[in-house]
Amino acid sequence: MAVLPIIEYPHTVLRRRAKRVRLIDRRVQRLADDMVETLRSARGVGLAANQVGALQRVIVIQLPDEAGARVYVNPKIVHREGYREVEEGCLSIPGYMARITRSLWIRAKGLDRRSGTFHFRADGLLAQALEHEIDHLNGILYIDHLKSHQKLVELEPEPDLRQAAAVAGWRPHVLAHDPPD
Repeated sequence: MAVLPIIEYPHTVLRRRAKRVRLIDRRVQRLADDMVETLRSARGVGLAANQVGALQRVIVIQLPDEAGARVYVNPKIVHREGYREVEEGCLSIPGYMARITRSLWIRAKGLDRRSGTFHFRADGLLAQALEHEIDHLNGILYIDHLKSHQKLVELEPEPDLRQAAAVAGWRPHVLAHDPPD
């Protein structure tokens, strides 16, 4: 497995629609493994293949409370219900976050990495991550969901953490999460 470079905005590949995977072969398996490694290295929640330069409909999601990463091939949202405001960031737009609207819950379908079909209902962080990553596969970024009067907020590490973060090579980014109650 390899840690791949994460493509950052405004690179044009982030605006391109990824192509459907017709066969989950060794190349797709390797891409999925590399994406999981890249996601863990970046300490993110989700990653879409076009964020690493592959225009294939593959996403990986690593929820904070789960040991293993989820790999979804050709994922699709088939139903959305309700609305909620969430704070969201993106590994391809490091150092910024914004408050946007996402669904309360969704139904998703597609393939897992063994070519088995999945169809399930998701809410909370999983629903948010699926919407975010499937948007990526369609060339949509979370900043496209901003209302005209909203702005991105630049993240700044705490002053006493700046030097330690710089030494560790840390780049600020936000993990998507549910807003506090």
